[in-house]
Amino acid sequence: MPGRNALFVPGPTNTPDRILRAMHRAMEDHRSSSFPSLTRPILSDLRRVFRTEEGQCFVFPATGTGMWEAALANTLSPGDRVLASRYGQFGHLFIDCAQRLGLRVDVQDEEWGTGANPQRIEDALRADANHEIKGVLVVHNETATGVTSDIAAVRRAIDAAHHPALLYVDTVSGLVSLPFEMDAWGVDAAITGSQKGFMLPAGLGLLGMSRRALAKRESARCARVFFDLGDMMTANAGGYFPYTPSVPLLYGLRESLDIIFEEGLDAIHARHHRLAEGCRAAVRAWGLSLCATEPTWASDTVSAVMVPPGIDGAAVIDVAYRRYDLALGAGLSRMAGKLFRIGHLGDLNELMLLGALAGVELALRDVGIPITFGSGVAAAQDWFRATAAPLAPRDGAGSPDAQTRAASPSRERMAVVR
Repeated sequence: MPGRNALFVPGPTNTPDRILRAMHRAMEDHRSSSFPSLTRPILSDLRRVFRTEEGQCFVFPATGTGMWEAALANTLSPGDRVLASRYGQFGHLFIDCAQRLGLRVDVQDEEWGTGANPQRIEDALRADANHEIKGVLVVHNETATGVTSDIAAVRRAIDAAHHPALLYVDTVSGLVSLPFEMDAWGVDAAITGSQKGFMLPAGLGLLGMSRRALAKRESARCARVFFDLGDMMTANAGGYFPYTPSVPLLYGLRESLDIIFEEGLDAIHARHHRLAEGCRAAVRAWGLSLCATEPTWASDTVSAVMVPPGIDGAAVIDVAYRRYDLALGAGLSRMAGKLFRIGHLGDLNELMLLGALAGVELALRDVGIPITFGSGVAAAQDWFRATAAPLAPRDGAGSPDAQTRAASPSRERMAVVR
């Protein structure tokens, strides 16, 4: 099919041309004396993204799933007890990882479409008088349901219970795109990957660890080889890795960090919120609803859109892809067939999202959902116009002479045109 595939899954996200060009390079010696000039600034700059002064950041040739394992295995021992909230498929898989490592998991199930319940977490920790619970596991942004949890509130709950449990946070689809404060929120292990807010291909696992968490390495008895942070810390100190890194992805990460700092994290967060509000306006105009049960839960990186009874959400996704070259996210686990997901994160602007919304409208009508063509697109357009930043005045643009000059190219400009 001609043209570019419209990628609107909640990860992997669109990779900017700048990053693609940065990764397109010949292989090099990752043991050379010049290699640390690439790696050391990356490891330092990642702390700015995680928003940590005291923590340490790690980069593995892995994914977010690998970082679940690394965070748990380097701080806990088989038989240790942890408390975990489950309100979506990725929370479920985080729990599964912990159980496979031999940990005992107290699961707090919440309604899918809601998030972590700080009061229930506090109550469970208060009841743990002997402090058997060693960690609390939560997902910051549950991609399967389009829900964002209040991590700061979870930390307040742990502190209110006067409990020493570590706080483990999966922020795979949150970091960069959503506000995240590792130090201010007291996060001990922040887990993410390269393929979402960092706008890279999948293949890098990124991990932020607090000093308190790293201090647990000596007593932790979970088996670890590839994910041993001790090996990584020793090699990283010299600007190297204990095994072969993905050199092209490291160059891509360097470019990604440059792009992030050029726009600014606060501006990125504001952009994602504005785009998400436009998407949510479209969903309302279609007469559909989100999986998130309350507006306060709704994610700014992905909208999980419920389909009417009798309609298969998978059909919307299939038609959108095969007929219009639009990639949407599927419903996972218990939400399979009940929804489709529109990812709106990473390298994205208004016109890109409006095109996707137009494609969604085509697919919705094709599968028999009686929406009005243009209704969602128009609602999003109205929102984007109402919230657009005012244009900065052009130099001398207000004067008639300036307008004439703009309309009539000078002889010098005409010469260049010729």
